Amino acid sequence: MRRFLIGGNWKLNKGIIETSEFATYLLKKDLNINNIDVFIAPPFTSIPKALEVFANSTISIGAQNMFWEEKGAYTGEISPLFLKELGVDWVVIGHSERRVVFGETDEWVRKKLEIALRFGLRVVICIGETERQREEGREKEVVEKQLKKAIEGIEFDPESISIAYEPIWAIGTGKTAQPDDAEEMHRVIRELLGKKGDKVSIIYGGSVKVQNAEELLRQENIDGALIGGASLDPESFSKIIKIAEGILC
Repeated sequence: MRRFLIGGNWKLNKGIIETSEFATYLLKKDLNINNIDVFIAPPFTSIPKALEVFANSTISIGAQNMFWEEKGAYTGEISPLFLKELGVDWVVIGHSERRVVFGETDEWVRKKLEIALRFGLRVVICIGETERQREEGREKEVVEKQLKKAIEGIEFDPESISIAYEPIWAIGTGKTAQPDDAEEMHRVIRELLGKKGDKVSIIYGGSVKVQNAEELLRQENIDGALIGGASLDPESFSKIIKIAEGILC
């Protein structure tokens, strides 16, 4: 059975002190997290503090990125081995900001996926089209290409990966895909996954907030959300978690 997944991607926000303050506030909310998986992906330098403050909770910690080699002459990169040694559970790869701002390719995403799985990390693979590609009617073609290049020929446990459909035009813009449109893209992605499609969690990302979370999460093929801005506010993040839990109760 697919599990709901709620992830918070903090991007370049929250140092050690803010991470501790966030956790103190969030843990006071007495969240009843039983039916879903929840993780937070802070900046690398805040990961140890996040692991410490959430150690006795049901919230896992993830990383926003990693390199495709275990070690070597790769200045500024982070090894999956280092993440595993810290106790990180999740890693996000292929986020549109990595692709657009830093030039990451589908090939890089695949290489990262392979080594992340080898080290036993759970992976969120991000895929999604630009506004222009959607206007041209190429959104399905784009996500199919990204997905196939990432996973084709790789053997994986369906519980070890999740797919995040994140239309680039809706990330950090305040725009959100209409629930019907998001549902359609999730259905397409599930079909592309073939036999494993019914077991892989496919989540939505793109300006998810308290006001639109329930309508999105009630769609048949949407199994959760990867949340940016709203995950920086513990009040908003806790409300979205409660919405997800409420849908499954």
